[in-house]
Amino acid sequence: AARGMAGAGRGLVALGGPTPRRERVHHQPELSRQPHEDNQSHQYDHEAFLGKEEATTFDQLTPEESQGRLGKIVDRIDSDADGYITTEELKMWIKRVQKRYVYENVAKVWSDYDLNKDDKISWEEYKQATYGYYLANPEEFEDATDQFSFKKMLPRDERRYKAADLDGDLLAEREEFTAFLHPEEFEHMNEIVILETLEDIDKNGDGFVDEDEYIADMFSHEEGGPEPDWVRTERDQFSDFRDLNKDGKMDADEIRHWILPQDYDHALAEARHLVYESDTDKDQMLTKEEILENWNMFVGSQATNYGEDLTKNHDEL
Repeated sequence: AARGMAGAGRGLVALGGPTPRRERVHHQPELSRQPHEDNQSHQYDHEAFLGKEEATTFDQLTPEESQGRLGKIVDRIDSDADGYITTEELKMWIKRVQKRYVYENVAKVWSDYDLNKDDKISWEEYKQATYGYYLANPEEFEDATDQFSFKKMLPRDERRYKAADLDGDLLAEREEFTAFLHPEEFEHMNEIVILETLEDIDKNGDGFVDEDEYIADMFSHEEGGPEPDWVRTERDQFSDFRDLNKDGKMDADEIRHWILPQDYDHALAEARHLVYESDTDKDQMLTKEEILENWNMFVGSQATNYGEDLTKNHDEL
Protein backbone atom coordinates (compact mmCIF):
# COMPACT_ATOMS: atom_id res chain seq x y z
CA ALA A 1 0.00 0.00 0.00
CA ALA A 2 1.15 3.49 -0.66
CA ARG A 3 2.81 5.39 2.12
CA GLY A 4 1.67 9.00 2.56
CA MET A 5 4.48 11.33 1.60
CA ALA A 6 4.72 15.00 0.72
CA GLY A 7 6.30 15.88 -2.58
CA ALA A 8 9.25 18.22 -2.65
CA GLY A 9 8.64 21.95 -2.88
CA ARG A 10 5.23 21.91 -1.19
CA GLY A 11 5.52 25.64 -0.72
CA LEU A 12 4.18 25.42 2.83
CA VAL A 13 6.96 27.36 4.51
CA ALA A 14 9.22 30.24 3.65
CA LEU A 15 12.29 29.49 1.56
CA GLY A 16 15.33 28.77 3.70
CA GLY A 17 13.41 26.75 6.31
CA PRO A 18 12.85 23.00 6.50
CA THR A 19 10.15 21.59 4.27
CA PRO A 20 7.51 19.72 6.27
CA ARG A 21 7.10 15.98 5.93
CA ARG A 22 3.76 14.22 6.09
CA GLU A 23 3.53 10.93 7.95
CA ARG A 24 4.78 8.10 5.77
CA VAL A 25 3.04 5.00 7.01
CA HIS A 26 1.74 2.51 4.54
CA HIS A 27 -1.95 2.90 5.32
CA GLN A 28 -1.98 6.69 5.15
CA PRO A 29 -3.72 8.25 2.11
CA GLU A 30 -1.58 10.59 0.09
CA LEU A 31 -2.81 14.07 -0.66
CA SER A 32 -2.13 15.43 -4.11
CA ARG A 33 1.43 16.56 -4.72
CA GLN A 34 0.22 19.71 -6.46
CA PRO A 35 1.96 22.65 -4.74
CA HIS A 36 -0.05 25.52 -3.33
CA GLU A 37 1.24 27.81 -6.05
CA ASP A 38 -0.54 25.79 -8.75
CA ASN A 39 -3.40 28.20 -9.34
CA GLN A 40 -4.78 26.01 -12.11
CA SER A 41 -5.95 23.22 -9.82
CA HIS A 42 -5.43 23.93 -6.10
CA GLN A 43 -5.79 20.15 -5.76
CA TYR A 44 -3.97 19.96 -2.41
CA ASP A 45 -6.23 22.68 -1.00
CA HIS A 46 -9.36 20.90 -2.22
CA GLU A 47 -8.35 17.60 -0.63
CA ALA A 48 -7.34 19.24 2.65
CA PHE A 49 -10.57 21.28 2.82
CA LEU A 50 -13.01 18.59 1.64
CA GLY A 51 -11.26 15.25 1.96
CA LYS A 52 -9.98 13.37 -1.07
CA GLU A 53 -13.20 11.58 -1.98
CA GLU A 54 -15.41 14.63 -1.50
CA ALA A 55 -12.99 16.73 -3.58
CA THR A 56 -13.50 14.28 -6.44
CA THR A 57 -17.26 14.69 -6.10
CA PHE A 58 -16.97 18.46 -6.29
CA ASP A 59 -14.93 18.15 -9.48
CA GLN A 60 -18.08 16.78 -11.12
CA LEU A 61 -20.27 19.75 -10.21
CA THR A 62 -21.06 22.86 -12.19
CA PRO A 63 -19.58 26.08 -10.80
CA GLU A 64 -23.01 27.09 -9.52
CA GLU A 65 -23.49 23.79 -7.68
CA SER A 66 -20.00 23.99 -6.20
CA GLN A 67 -20.58 27.48 -4.86
CA GLY A 68 -23.98 26.51 -3.45
CA ARG A 69 -22.58 23.59 -1.51
CA LEU A 70 -19.55 25.62 -0.42
CA GLY A 71 -21.88 28.20 1.10
CA LYS A 72 -23.51 25.49 3.24
CA ILE A 73 -20.09 24.24 4.34
CA VAL A 74 -19.05 27.76 5.34
CA ASP A 75 -22.07 27.98 7.64
CA ARG A 76 -20.94 24.79 9.37
CA ILE A 77 -17.36 26.02 9.76
CA ASP A 78 -18.55 29.24 11.41
CA SER A 79 -19.04 27.53 14.77
CA ASP A 80 -19.97 30.69 16.69
CA ALA A 81 -22.23 31.95 13.86
CA ASP A 82 -20.72 35.44 13.96
CA GLY A 83 -20.37 35.66 10.18
CA TYR A 84 -16.58 35.36 10.20
CA ILE A 85 -14.35 32.33 9.63
CA THR A 86 -11.23 32.55 11.76
CA THR A 87 -8.01 30.63 11.18
CA GLU A 88 -8.81 28.54 14.25
CA GLU A 89 -12.27 27.63 12.95
CA LEU A 90 -10.78 26.69 9.59
CA LYS A 91 -8.06 24.63 11.26
CA MET A 92 -10.62 22.70 13.30
CA TRP A 93 -12.65 22.03 10.15
CA ILE A 94 -9.62 20.66 8.30
CA LYS A 95 -8.76 18.42 11.26
CA ARG A 96 -12.37 17.21 11.34
CA VAL A 97 -12.25 16.37 7.62
CA GLN A 98 -9.11 14.32 8.11
CA LYS A 99 -10.55 12.48 11.12
CA ARG A 100 -13.73 11.77 9.21
CA TYR A 101 -11.73 10.18 6.41
CA VAL A 102 -9.89 7.96 8.87
CA TYR A 103 -13.00 6.63 10.59
CA GLU A 104 -14.90 6.23 7.32
CA ASN A 105 -11.96 4.27 5.93
CA VAL A 106 -12.01 1.92 8.92
CA ALA A 107 -15.78 1.46 8.58
CA LYS A 108 -15.40 0.47 4.93
CA VAL A 109 -12.92 -2.33 5.63
CA TRP A 110 -14.23 -3.47 9.03
CA SER A 111 -16.33 -6.34 7.70
CA ASP A 112 -13.41 -7.66 5.67
CA TYR A 113 -11.54 -8.42 8.88
CA ASP A 114 -14.25 -9.00 11.51
CA LEU A 115 -14.76 -12.57 10.34
CA ASN A 116 -16.81 -13.79 13.34
CA LYS A 117 -18.90 -10.59 13.47
CA ASP A 118 -18.29 -9.90 17.17
CA ASP A 119 -17.47 -6.22 16.45
CA LYS A 120 -13.83 -6.83 17.33
CA ILE A 121 -10.93 -7.78 15.10
CA SER A 122 -8.52 -10.21 16.66
CA TRP A 123 -4.92 -10.50 15.53
CA GLU A 124 -5.74 -13.98 14.20
CA GLU A 125 -8.64 -12.60 12.15
CA TYR A 126 -6.49 -9.88 10.65
CA LYS A 127 -3.63 -12.30 9.97
CA GLN A 128 -5.90 -14.81 8.24
CA ALA A 129 -7.68 -12.15 6.18
CA THR A 130 -4.43 -10.55 5.08
CA TYR A 131 -1.88 -13.38 5.00
CA GLY A 132 -4.02 -16.52 5.15
CA TYR A 133 -3.48 -17.63 1.57
CA TYR A 134 0.27 -17.12 1.83
CA LEU A 135 0.44 -19.03 5.12
CA ALA A 136 -1.59 -21.92 3.70
CA ASN A 137 0.19 -22.05 0.34
CA PRO A 138 3.78 -20.90 0.82
CA GLU A 139 4.94 -23.11 -2.03
CA GLU A 140 3.05 -20.91 -4.50
CA PHE A 141 5.19 -17.92 -3.56
CA GLU A 142 8.36 -18.99 -5.27
CA ASP A 143 9.42 -15.49 -6.26
CA ALA A 144 12.08 -14.40 -3.80
CA THR A 145 10.75 -10.84 -3.76
CA ASP A 146 7.23 -11.98 -2.86
CA GLN A 147 8.55 -14.31 -0.17
CA PHE A 148 10.65 -11.53 1.34
CA SER A 149 7.74 -9.07 1.25
CA PHE A 150 5.35 -11.40 3.08
CA LYS A 151 7.93 -12.51 5.61
CA LYS A 152 8.82 -8.89 6.33
CA MET A 153 5.31 -7.45 6.50
CA LEU A 154 3.69 -10.11 8.68
CA PRO A 155 5.86 -9.49 11.78
CA ARG A 156 5.78 -5.77 11.10
CA ASP A 157 1.97 -5.77 11.10
CA GLU A 158 1.95 -7.88 14.25
CA ARG A 159 4.26 -5.42 15.98
CA ARG A 160 2.03 -2.51 14.96
CA TYR A 161 -1.14 -4.37 15.97
CA LYS A 162 0.25 -5.05 19.44
CA ALA A 163 1.24 -1.39 19.84
CA ALA A 164 -2.33 -0.35 18.98
CA ASP A 165 -3.86 -3.00 21.26
CA LEU A 166 -3.61 -0.99 24.46
CA ASP A 167 -5.24 -3.55 26.73
CA GLY A 168 -3.12 -6.38 25.34
CA ASP A 169 -5.98 -8.82 24.73
CA LEU A 170 -5.21 -9.21 20.98
CA LEU A 171 -8.79 -8.11 20.25
CA ALA A 172 -8.95 -4.73 18.55
CA GLU A 173 -12.04 -2.63 19.12
CA ARG A 174 -12.85 0.20 16.70
CA GLU A 175 -10.49 2.75 18.22
CA GLU A 176 -7.64 0.27 18.54
CA PHE A 177 -8.07 -0.94 14.96
CA THR A 178 -8.21 2.66 13.78
CA ALA A 179 -4.87 3.27 15.53
CA PHE A 180 -3.51 0.16 13.81
CA LEU A 181 -4.57 1.26 10.31
CA HIS A 182 -3.82 4.98 10.84
CA PRO A 183 -1.06 5.23 13.46
CA GLU A 184 -0.11 8.71 12.30
CA GLU A 185 -3.34 9.98 13.93
CA PHE A 186 -2.54 8.64 17.42
CA GLU A 187 0.18 9.95 19.69
CA HIS A 188 0.74 6.59 21.40
CA MET A 189 1.69 5.17 17.98
CA ASN A 190 4.46 7.69 17.34
CA GLU A 191 7.27 5.23 18.06
CA ILE A 192 5.89 2.78 15.51
CA VAL A 193 5.61 5.52 12.88
CA ILE A 194 9.23 6.51 13.49
CA LEU A 195 10.48 2.93 13.49
CA GLU A 196 8.65 2.02 10.27
CA THR A 197 9.96 5.15 8.57
CA LEU A 198 13.51 4.25 9.56
CA GLU A 199 13.11 0.67 8.36
CA ASP A 200 11.61 1.76 5.05
CA ILE A 201 14.41 4.15 4.13
CA ASP A 202 17.42 2.43 5.72
CA LYS A 203 18.37 0.20 2.80
CA ASN A 204 21.79 -0.85 4.12
CA GLY A 205 20.34 -1.90 7.47
CA ASP A 206 22.75 0.05 9.66
CA GLY A 207 19.97 1.64 11.73
CA PHE A 208 20.45 5.11 10.26
CA VAL A 209 19.36 7.10 7.20
CA ASP A 210 22.18 8.67 5.24
CA GLU A 211 21.81 11.38 2.61
CA ASP A 212 21.69 8.99 -0.35
CA GLU A 213 19.01 6.87 1.35
CA TYR A 214 17.03 10.00 2.15
CA ILE A 215 17.15 11.11 -1.50
CA ALA A 216 16.47 7.60 -2.86
CA ASP A 217 13.23 7.50 -0.87
CA MET A 218 11.78 10.31 -2.97
CA PHE A 219 13.75 10.22 -6.22
CA SER A 220 14.90 7.40 -8.49
CA HIS A 221 18.18 8.50 -10.01
CA GLU A 222 18.77 7.47 -13.62
CA GLU A 223 22.29 6.36 -14.43
CA GLY A 224 24.28 9.39 -15.51
CA GLY A 225 21.24 11.66 -15.51
CA PRO A 226 21.27 15.09 -13.86
CA GLU A 227 19.42 15.66 -10.60
CA PRO A 228 16.48 18.08 -10.74
CA ASP A 229 16.81 21.31 -8.83
CA TRP A 230 14.35 20.14 -6.17
CA VAL A 231 16.57 17.13 -5.42
CA ARG A 232 19.56 19.39 -4.89
CA THR A 233 17.39 21.48 -2.60
CA GLU A 234 16.49 18.33 -0.63
CA ARG A 235 20.18 17.50 -0.25
CA ASP A 236 20.63 20.92 1.32
CA GLN A 237 17.59 20.22 3.51
CA PHE A 238 19.23 17.02 4.71
CA SER A 239 22.46 18.69 5.76
CA ASP A 240 20.87 21.87 7.11
CA PHE A 241 17.72 20.62 8.84
CA ARG A 242 17.57 16.80 8.98
CA ASP A 243 21.05 15.84 10.20
CA LEU A 244 20.88 17.86 13.39
CA ASN A 245 24.07 16.55 15.00
CA LYS A 246 25.99 16.77 11.70
CA ASP A 247 27.28 13.19 11.72
CA GLY A 248 26.18 12.55 8.13
CA LYS A 249 23.14 10.44 8.97
CA MET A 250 19.76 10.56 10.68
CA ASP A 251 19.02 8.55 13.80
CA ALA A 252 15.60 7.80 15.29
CA ASP A 253 15.44 11.10 17.20
CA GLU A 254 16.27 13.08 14.08
CA ILE A 255 13.63 11.15 12.13
CA ARG A 256 11.14 12.03 14.89
CA HIS A 257 12.00 15.71 14.46
CA TRP A 258 11.53 15.32 10.69
CA ILE A 259 8.20 13.48 10.42
CA LEU A 260 6.61 14.48 13.75
CA PRO A 261 7.78 18.05 14.32
CA GLN A 262 6.41 19.51 17.52
CA ASP A 263 6.26 23.02 16.10
CA TYR A 264 4.46 22.23 12.84
CA ASP A 265 0.73 21.69 12.45
CA HIS A 266 -0.32 20.77 8.90
CA ALA A 267 -3.95 21.76 9.46
CA LEU A 268 -2.93 25.13 10.88
CA ALA A 269 -0.53 25.75 7.99
CA GLU A 270 -3.23 24.97 5.44
CA ALA A 271 -5.77 27.15 7.30
CA ARG A 272 -3.33 30.07 7.36
CA HIS A 273 -2.66 29.57 3.65
CA LEU A 274 -6.37 29.63 2.76
CA VAL A 275 -6.98 32.73 4.88
CA TYR A 276 -3.97 34.56 3.46
CA GLU A 277 -5.00 33.86 -0.14
CA SER A 278 -8.67 34.79 0.33
CA ASP A 279 -8.67 37.58 2.92
CA THR A 280 -9.45 40.52 0.64
CA ASP A 281 -9.68 43.17 3.37
CA LYS A 282 -6.74 41.69 5.33
CA ASP A 283 -8.54 41.54 8.66
CA GLN A 284 -7.19 38.02 9.31
CA MET A 285 -10.69 36.52 8.99
CA LEU A 286 -12.87 35.37 6.11
CA THR A 287 -16.45 36.23 5.37
CA LYS A 288 -18.67 33.94 3.31
CA GLU A 289 -18.41 36.50 0.50
CA GLU A 290 -14.60 36.36 0.51
CA ILE A 291 -14.64 32.56 0.42
CA LEU A 292 -17.19 32.43 -2.39
CA GLU A 293 -15.22 35.00 -4.38
CA ASN A 294 -12.26 32.61 -4.21
CA TRP A 295 -14.40 29.46 -4.35
CA ASN A 296 -12.17 27.58 -6.79
CA MET A 297 -9.34 27.52 -4.25
CA PHE A 298 -11.58 25.80 -1.70
CA VAL A 299 -13.58 23.40 -3.85
CA GLY A 300 -12.98 23.91 -7.57
CA SER A 301 -15.01 22.56 -10.44
CA GLN A 302 -14.33 20.98 -13.79
CA ALA A 303 -18.04 21.01 -14.75
CA THR A 304 -17.78 17.51 -16.24
CA ASN A 305 -19.67 14.26 -15.76
CA TYR A 306 -22.20 15.75 -13.36
CA GLY A 307 -25.65 14.28 -13.22
CA GLU A 308 -26.39 10.76 -12.08
CA ASP A 309 -23.28 10.71 -9.85
CA LEU A 310 -24.86 13.41 -7.70
CA THR A 311 -27.88 11.41 -6.58
CA LYS A 312 -26.21 10.87 -3.21
CA ASN A 313 -26.68 13.76 -0.83
CA HIS A 314 -23.27 15.10 0.19
CA ASP A 315 -24.59 17.98 2.27
CA GLU A 316 -23.73 16.10 5.46
CA LEU A 317 -20.35 17.78 5.28
